[in-house]
Amino acid sequence: MSSDLKESFTRPPSSGPSPAVLPPPAALAAKVRTLGPSMTRSMQRVAEAVAADPAGCAALTVTGLAERTGTSEATVVRTARVLGYPGYRDLRLALAGLAAQQQSGNPPAVTADIAVDDPIDDVVAKLAEEQRQCLADTAAGLDAAQLEPVIEALATARRVDVYGIGASNLVAQDLAQKLLRIGLIAHAHPDTHLAVTNAVQLRPGDVAVAISHSGRTVDVIEPLRAAFDQGATTVAITGRPDGEISQYADHLLPTSNARESELRPAAMSSRTSQLLVVDCLFVGVAQRTYQTAAPALSASYEALAHRHSPRQ
Repeated sequence: MSSDLKESFTRPPSSGPSPAVLPPPAALAAKVRTLGPSMTRSMQRVAEAVAADPAGCAALTVTGLAERTGTSEATVVRTARVLGYPGYRDLRLALAGLAAQQQSGNPPAVTADIAVDDPIDDVVAKLAEEQRQCLADTAAGLDAAQLEPVIEALATARRVDVYGIGASNLVAQDLAQKLLRIGLIAHAHPDTHLAVTNAVQLRPGDVAVAISHSGRTVDVIEPLRAAFDQGATTVAITGRPDGEISQYADHLLPTSNARESELRPAAMSSRTSQLLVVDCLFVGVAQRTYQTAAPALSASYEALAHRHSPRQ
């Protein structure tokens, strides 16, 4: 069995996606874009081939696809597993389904890089398409088996700590604020020293959420590791599920792995993807705790209403 993306835990994760749950065909292209950068070059060739020509690849045997991509049968099988399919047969079925979907609709638009001399109308159109694609990719990569255990842990947590640096800190603050407004005890810690200090106070029943697009941000990994060692339930929201952050995460929630250019840093699209995951978690928790969440949210609205009213 492939060791790609295999997590090295010092304690077993509390739960994880069921191996019987396969990614839907529509998620295949999104998974290639998200996981491609973390693959070996030979695996990238297989992933790029199936994403570019799902109908043609669906008609090939594992040997045929290996010959087409200049790789080996073992590489094809490993690529299928990294993309979420137990074997090549399951990948072929997904490719056939994706090909059928593409024949019945329009293929997704490809966003070109923004040039320094682009008129602002083109900039707006390109950025809008990039954000749309990132949201679609992130949504395609999420499923109930990933979200539900995290929602349950947050809904029943004694306390929630959220870690993020830079653009990811804005998302961390958003999640903490949302949870606070429905009556949960949640705090975002942009300062690493404070984050670690709080993390070592966590215990089983608490939840620590780390947000890092790269999956390698030391200032986020350190407090998550401390929380993991204390027995708290740990969650990583990341665009690189193969990053070091996965070693200390009971639950991984993937985001789109957007391309980065000189005038469009990845932080723009990664933040949009992270906010979608945060909103999914928040709505799920609010649904799960509706009897207490609704009064708490109403109370917060009333407490701030006078600040949004016109002055007399």
